[in-house]
This record gives sequence, structure tokens and C-alpha cells, in this order.
Amino acid sequence: MVFMKLVVLLVLSTCCWAEEELSVSELLWKANKDVVHTKDEPLVIDDIAYDNENERNADQCTSSGCMWPRSADGRVYVPYVIANHYSSRELSIIQRGLDSFSEFSCIRFVKHNGHRDYLSIQSHNGCYSYVGRRGYSQTVSLDRQGCIYHSTVQHELLHALGFNHEQCRSDRDQYIRVLWENIQSGLAYAFDKLDTLNLNTPYDYNSVMQYHRYAFSANNKPTMEPIPDPNVAFGTATQMSKNDIDRLNRLYQCKV
Repeated sequence: MVFMKLVVLLVLSTCCWAEEELSVSELLWKANKDVVHTKDEPLVIDDIAYDNENERNADQCTSSGCMWPRSADGRVYVPYVIANHYSSRELSIIQRGLDSFSEFSCIRFVKHNGHRDYLSIQSHNGCYSYVGRRGYSQTVSLDRQGCIYHSTVQHELLHALGFNHEQCRSDRDQYIRVLWENIQSGLAYAFDKLDTLNLNTPYDYNSVMQYHRYAFSANNKPTMEPIPDPNVAFGTATQMSKNDIDRLNRLYQCKV
């Protein structure tokens, strides 16, 4: 019996270690590919939440209205609550993701205490977030089944702070060629080019917001390839890159 328990623990730890090695885009794909959302959830397309269909055709964060406000001390305080259905291990991973922003930016995630606008972190169906501050309570879904990783927490929090996917940048076509013929039917929206705020930062193949080469593939062929060198690696991030951090600090005018 003891031997069997050790075997099970070894298998589980090996599985978790293997998943930790996956890129954020691979983890998101695994967590979201078979998800069915309920009527109580927002409209969710890929891993982005919307209030309605009309929002899908525009960048949700092209003005300061979507940003979380800066305080007089120069910091940006983003209130949050975490639902009580997470285990202690899951809570520690989520908390690590929240706390990581204070290491390289002026963003401070703080526990909700009567604030009007705040993030409500819950285990709904899949991983998703709204883009930017929406007002009042806004859901960040970190499903216990597949979303509790440092990279996915950072990814969804960056959405909540106002950032879209890297392959949707307005200058995307200079750096990424989308191979539309290889994309699964009905999923081309994941590659919509948006009028994004790029903040004079370069396109970043290593961004935690960049999806991988085979994302949404219908035939096991690439859906994206870099320009001009199609062999350049991309979409392999397991945490925020230097450019992700620079972009965040420029948007919120952090002095760090």
C-alpha cells in the first residue's frame, strides 16, 4: 500500500513538472480547448472575456479609461479577492503571480477592502480575463483544472492590466505571417489584428502574451511563422519577458 502511494505521488509530481515546462500558450490551449461556458459567465473568446459581441472587433484598451489609476505615491493599486475554493498550494501559486509584479513595476495587487473596482479571481470554466479595468467586480478565471501555473497567472493578470495577445499587435504583419489555411474553422478570431498600444516597444517573440507556432492548428501544421526567418523560435515563454515588463512600466508610467 505504501509502495503504491509512492508510485502515485511520483506520477503526479512528474506530470506537474512536465506541465510546468510547457509554454503559457500551450497551457492555455490545454485548459481551454474543450471548455463549455455557462450562462452565468461572460462571453469568452479564447481566453478573453467580453460584455458583448460588439467588443470583439476593437482593442478594449486603447485609452487611459481602461487603466487602473495611479496613486499619489506613484504606485498603481489593483484590488483583488480570491475565491475560497482553492487549495493552499493553488493559493500560493496565484499569490506568487500577484506578488511578482511588485518586483519589476509599480503595480501592487492588494486585497479588496471596500474598493469599487476590483478583480474577482475564481475557478470558473477555463482561463480567462477581461482586458483592462472594467469597473466594479470583474472576473479573472483561473480554473483549478489547468490554469494554476505562474505563467498563466501572469498572462491573465496582464490582460486585466490592459494587454492583448502579441500576435494581435497592430504591427504584427511585419514580424509574423499568419497561415490562415491551417487554422481550425471558427477560430480565426484569435489572430485578429487590433489597433494596439505598442508603446514604442519591439514585437516580442518571447512575450508571455505570444502564442506558439501551432496554436489553433486544424492539421498539425503551423498557424504562424516569423518574418523574415521562419525558423526563429517563438511562443515558448514561461514567464514575463523584459519587453513585457518594459511595456507594462511604460503604460503605467512606472518609475522603477
